Amino acid sequence: MKKKVLVVDDEEGIRLFYKEELKEEGMDVHAAASGEEALEKLEADKYDLVILDIKLPGIDGIEVLRQIKEKWKTLPVILCTAYHHYKQDFGTWASDAYIVKSSDMKELKDVVKTILNRRN
Repeated sequence: MKKKVLVVDDEEGIRLFYKEELKEEGMDVHAAASGEEALEKLEADKYDLVILDIKLPGIDGIEVLRQIKEKWKTLPVILCTAYHHYKQDFGTWASDAYIVKSSDMKELKDVVKTILNRRN
C-alpha cells in the first residue's frame, strides 16, 4: 500500500516539485498551500507523513506543527524550510526532522524513507 504524504508549502512550484519527486518514489502525495488547508486535510483524511514549511500565510508552520502533535501525536512531521535559524527555535523541536530546502532532493527523500520505514 502506498504511503500517503501531505506536502504543505505556500509556493506552488515547491509543492509540484516535491509532489512529482515523491510520486516517483511510489508515494501518494497530496498538497496544501497553507496551514489552515493542511489542518483541514488532516481532519478529513489519514496521512502517514507531513512535510511542512515554516513560513506560511496565516498560521505559520510552527503553530501547525504544535496542533498536529497535539491532535495526531504519532504523525511524523518533517519541517522543510529555507531558513537555518529556525532550528534553534524550541517550537521546531517537536518535528521528526528539520531539513533546509534544496533543489537536491536526496536528503529529503532519504529522511522520508527512513521515517516511513520506521512506521512499518
